[in-house]
Amino acid sequence: MAIQHEGLAKEFEWVTRPGEQKHISESIEKTDLLMQEMAYQLIIGANTEVDRLTKEALDKGYTANDVLDDGLLNGMAIVGVKFRDNIIFVPEVLVSARAMKAGMAHLEPILSASGVEPIGTVVMGTVKGDLHDIGKNLCIMMLRGAGFIVHDLGVDTAPDEFADAVEEHDAQLVGMSALLTTTMPNMGRVIDYFEDVGLRDEVRMMVGGAPVTQEFADEMGADGYAENAVECVEKAKELLVLLKELKG
Repeated sequence: MAIQHEGLAKEFEWVTRPGEQKHISESIEKTDLLMQEMAYQLIIGANTEVDRLTKEALDKGYTANDVLDDGLLNGMAIVGVKFRDNIIFVPEVLVSARAMKAGMAHLEPILSASGVEPIGTVVMGTVKGDLHDIGKNLCIMMLRGAGFIVHDLGVDTAPDEFADAVEEHDAQLVGMSALLTTTMPNMGRVIDYFEDVGLRDEVRMMVGGAPVTQEFADEMGADGYAENAVECVEKAKELLVLLKELKG
């Protein structure tokens, strides 16, 4: 089945990697035109339209989870791919993030009141010496949308700050981001610090960022690597399952 919404179909053409094409197209094609319109308006950053469409969907009886998954997150998935591939840049991402926030303003009170148990807790931060956070923030949006509690430590995060946050929030996962090749080694220093303080076996550690690769992640001793926000969610779920199985 093809994507019905003409504008969204054109945006989807920017998704060129086979795995991502399959994952995102399957998610979009099961939705109706209202959800596809919402996803499209989010991609182009039309926050007032996203606000209106979210209210309309809730009034029509869509659940908050459906609006989140089928409308907002489908749009953000394409935003994340376009940002990674340098099709759009920071200003466009911020505009889309503002649109996402407009929709979430209606959904968050409903989701909070539903009492649904979160699937896991993640601590996220950009490593020491690095002040970039757009990619990290995209991952945080997607993780929260998928049902994770995420504690954002911001940028320039030292190893002990990651460890303290894990202990404070009883987190199972740690996500580290870096955009500079000069700060990438600090991911390894965080992992070494967790070894030193006896926390390494308690959590699973993910890394990501434009210059980061799977090979680098393996060298640093990370448990997982994600190239974009969509993969971040899938990898987080996978690592959480493995950690739970290990702990019995």
